[in-house]
Amino acid sequence: MIPGLVQLFIFQALGELLSKFALPFIPGPVLGLVLLLAFLSLRGHVPAAMDLVGSSILQHLGLLFIPASVGVVLYLPVLRANAWAISAALVISVLATVAVTALVLKLLAPKD
Repeated sequence: MIPGLVQLFIFQALGELLSKFALPFIPGPVLGLVLLLAFLSLRGHVPAAMDLVGSSILQHLGLLFIPASVGVVLYLPVLRANAWAISAALVISVLATVAVTALVLKLLAPKD
């Protein structure tokens, strides 16, 4: 378990370093995940130690939602006061995402 966790932390650290010194506009965890994806793609399979750690984390994924839930409850009065603006932003962002996705699909789909 520890070797897999160390491997994941190494990719996290490499992503943070890359973000700090080369690509400051991309968050370190995102770069770390891209590096991990490249590593796993080149390797062709997931090492057993990483698989064990990933499976363990996924089993307890629900625990990661507790801080977000506490934040929602803590800021409920602020959320309630801005409910219309938040709802409008959510609806507009979903519609924009669907529209852009459809446009990209239309542009990249093979023409018959």
